[in-house]
Amino acid sequence: MKTGYKVCDAMTEKPVMVNGSVSLMDCANVMKDNHVGALIISDASGLHILTEQDIVRKGTAIGLDPSKAVVSEIMNKLENVIEPHQDIFEALVMMRDLNVRHLPVVNDGKMLGLLTLKDVLKIEPQLFDLLAEKFELKEEERKPVKTVKEDVGVCNICGNLSEDLTTKDDVLVCGSCKE
Repeated sequence: MKTGYKVCDAMTEKPVMVNGSVSLMDCANVMKDNHVGALIISDASGLHILTEQDIVRKGTAIGLDPSKAVVSEIMNKLENVIEPHQDIFEALVMMRDLNVRHLPVVNDGKMLGLLTLKDVLKIEPQLFDLLAEKFELKEEERKPVKTVKEDVGVCNICGNLSEDLTTKDDVLVCGSCKE
């Protein structure tokens, strides 16, 4: 499925970067202050990524002191990347399959930006269903989980959630906008 949007249309061109000697506590504060869930780390060995999940799962949950442990202890090498000319649908499939929320955008070995799950869903919210199958629900048996119907989603004209979407001129529209 092609969306018509390329990765370069949605990516963050200037992701927040820190160096490998910054403490996990400082990284958490940088994330908080910049409202981001991942940082890019540049050091002599190349580019790496640190996510908020890394801080929790590889840092504090195993007993590292966030004020003393440094990012280089838990950061990840940038291995899974996407190219700027690829369709965002391809990026979302990659994110789903790799179970990641951030993809570095690389062209000719140079990092151009960072594509986040939020970036993709802001542009194409109807792609959410593609991800839903990977979500783990805690205590699922006691939640009113519903199967998403095909005609439920966001109207491409007014932006409202609708349970009665139809396609008009290749655009998803709600009952109000259809007329």
